[in-house]
Amino acid sequence: MFKGLSYALKQAFVQLFRNKGMTVASLFSITAMLLILGLFFFLTVNVNFITEKIKDEFNTIEVYLLDETTEAQAQVMATSLKAMDEVAGVEYITKDMAMEEFKARLGDRDYSFEGLTTNPLPNSLRVTLTSLEGGELTAEVCRNMLGVEDVRYYQTEINKVLKISNYFQRGALVIIGFLIIISVMVVSNTVKLTVMARQREIMIMKFVGATNWFIRGPMLLEGMLIGLISAGVALGCMGTIYVRIVEAFNNQAIALLSSKLVEPEFMITNLAWIFAALGISIGAFGSIISMRRFLKA
Repeated sequence: MFKGLSYALKQAFVQLFRNKGMTVASLFSITAMLLILGLFFFLTVNVNFITEKIKDEFNTIEVYLLDETTEAQAQVMATSLKAMDEVAGVEYITKDMAMEEFKARLGDRDYSFEGLTTNPLPNSLRVTLTSLEGGELTAEVCRNMLGVEDVRYYQTEINKVLKISNYFQRGALVIIGFLIIISVMVVSNTVKLTVMARQREIMIMKFVGATNWFIRGPMLLEGMLIGLISAGVALGCMGTIYVRIVEAFNNQAIALLSSKLVEPEFMITNLAWIFAALGISIGAFGSIISMRRFLKA
C-alpha cells in the first residue's frame, strides 16, 4: 500500500514538472478563482457580521416621553407593553442615563456637550422586540400611548440592509460557482495532456497486469497537488491583504457602522479550511473527468 502511494506521489510530481505550461496555467486559474472567492468570503462574512450587529442594535424601539410624563406613568406604560407577545422587555431610561450612554458612544468627541447647562435629552422607554417582524405593530401601539412625544424605529432601514445582504450573497454564490467550473475545466485539460502523453505507457502497464487505480492514482494526485498548492498561494495572499485592511480601516468601520471588522485570526483559519477543501476537490474532480474520458474509467 505504502509502496503504491509512494509511486503515485513520485509520478504526480514528475508529471507536474513535465507539463510545466499547463501546470502553471492550472495554478494561476485555481489561485485566481480562490482569490476572488476569498474576497467574496471576506466581504460576505463582514456584511453578515455587521448586519447581525445592526439587527441587534435596532431590535429595539425608542419611545421618547414628554417632560410632564412621570416615572410612575412610564412604568404603567412599560407594564402594558410587556404584556404584548412581540415585546421581550422594556427598560425605563432617564435623561441622565441617556446622556451617559450618548457620551460613551461618542468617546473622545463628547467635548461638544461641555457648554450645556441642562440635559436636552428626554426620558424614554427602550422596548426590546422578540423579533423584527413584530416591530411595526409595537411601534404603532407606542405612538398611540398618552405621554409619548416621539417613537424611533428603523424597520425600513433594517429591511433595506437585509435585502442588500441577501442580494450580495446570491450574487457571490453565482460568481463562485462559475469560477469553480472554469477551474475544473482547466485542471481537466492539464491531466488530459498527461493521459495523452502516457497512452503508450498506460497500454504497457495494463498489459503487464497493472490495476486501474495503480494507473489512475498519480493523475488523481497530480490534480490534487495543483489544487493544494494553489490554495496555499491564495491563502498567503488573502491573509496578508485582510490583515492590512483591518489595520487600515477598522477604526473607520467602528465610527461609521458602530461595529469593527471580523478578527483576522477567525477569517484566515476558516479560509484555510475552505481553500484546502476547494483546491483539493477542484483538482481531484478535474482529474476524474479527464480519466473518465480518456481511460474509459
